[in-house]
Amino acid sequence: MFILMVVIFVLGYTAIALEHPLRLDKAASALLTGVILWALYALNSASILHLGFSPGWEEIGENAKYIIDYLKPNLGEHFNHSTFAETVELSKNTVEFVKHDLEHHLIEIAEILFFLLGAMTIVEIIDSHQGFKVITDKIKTVNKIKLLWILSFLTFFMSAALDNLTTTIVLVALLRKLISDQKTRWFFASMVVLAANAGGAWSPIGDVTTIMLWIGGQVTAGTIIKNVFIPSLITMIVPLIILSFTQKGDVTRPVIEEDANEFTKMGERIFILILGVSSLLFVPVFKTFTHLPPYVGMLGGLGVMWFTTEMLHRDKIIGVKKKLAVVGVLKKVDTPTIFFFLGILSAVAALQSAGHLALLAGWLDQHIGNIYGIDLAIGILSSIVDNVPLVAGAMGMYPIASPEAAAANHYLTYFVQDGHFWEFLAYCAGTGGSILIIGSAAGVAAMGMEKIDFIWYLKKISLLALIGYLAGALTYYLMFV
Repeated sequence: MFILMVVIFVLGYTAIALEHPLRLDKAASALLTGVILWALYALNSASILHLGFSPGWEEIGENAKYIIDYLKPNLGEHFNHSTFAETVELSKNTVEFVKHDLEHHLIEIAEILFFLLGAMTIVEIIDSHQGFKVITDKIKTVNKIKLLWILSFLTFFMSAALDNLTTTIVLVALLRKLISDQKTRWFFASMVVLAANAGGAWSPIGDVTTIMLWIGGQVTAGTIIKNVFIPSLITMIVPLIILSFTQKGDVTRPVIEEDANEFTKMGERIFILILGVSSLLFVPVFKTFTHLPPYVGMLGGLGVMWFTTEMLHRDKIIGVKKKLAVVGVLKKVDTPTIFFFLGILSAVAALQSAGHLALLAGWLDQHIGNIYGIDLAIGILSSIVDNVPLVAGAMGMYPIASPEAAAANHYLTYFVQDGHFWEFLAYCAGTGGSILIIGSAAGVAAMGMEKIDFIWYLKKISLLALIGYLAGALTYYLMFV
């Protein structure tokens, strides 16, 4: 059953990767994978745990042995070894251990999901008020190179302030107003994906994987921004420099009929845009001062926006109020994405609890050994499969080292909070997904919206993305080695 869990995980991942050919939403595949893995684990917990690969299970055994060794000489004749051994065995009930581990993982997963739900709702509120139109209306150029640099930098910083998935959706929608030719639009959309992933890698709220590392305590907001910003910028700039010598001419603007239905005034758009972005940027500040999990700050920001919009539109007619009220906006939030993350993080948690990830960590240490090589490998893998489970797996494989442990073992300094392993992992997992169109949530979104062909992306963009990825990785290495 231990091997069968891996087989189920691979099959689930295959279904997720082949979402479009199978016409099966990846959320369904992820949820089924997570549930089946935990069910297999629970039904066969005794045989799986007694293999000795689960770190948590082994820790219980070590603690029990320590207690016995400590109590026996101190209690002497009053120590009832058989009774105490029965108590230890009861505490090591395999089914109870699995249930306890599931509850533990659910708390961590829920923090991520509530954070995402709050962030996605805030962005939808801004969009429903046409707040992003304030930015897009300022873009006038039709020169390919100028437009490429403008959109890339806009995407880079928007992704850091919002998130790469939402930014990609907004920018791809914008491209439809700026470029009429499909293949040219494919090209620009692909570069938006690259810039969005680069921008999300250095921000604590810009990418799901960075959010996971931040919430998990592996990195802190200020340090990840300071140390990963330049490598992420290089990842985007190197491909742009190459394209500046290969792309010529202008883009053709489509003829667009202006929407006669304007539900918001310019002042409202600017106000909601500033309020929304401020709410998102407030989250790391809130965490720093209160030391509460980031999702609390995100829900606080959502509460402020909810209250503000209710007051702002309380006197408007019912039809307009329905379009702008948060209750109506919530219907547009991408709920399947929330369920996808719930399923895939649950599946990874099952492999972590059973001990598969501990085995993988040992294999990587044995065959690669170097932490930079391990992170580079994870980044390349993230172009084939989603980076969320890869980072979740790495978080499970390598626990955060304490300063005391790092002082005793220099190798563990890479794994302390803000250690180079975690920072470089944020960079690699965030930007490596750009190498293939299916390697990131932003890429999958652009692929779905513009029907970008996988082979076309492989021929036109993958090499550029790989060059940028390696250039940024080299930059980070030279900065800190």
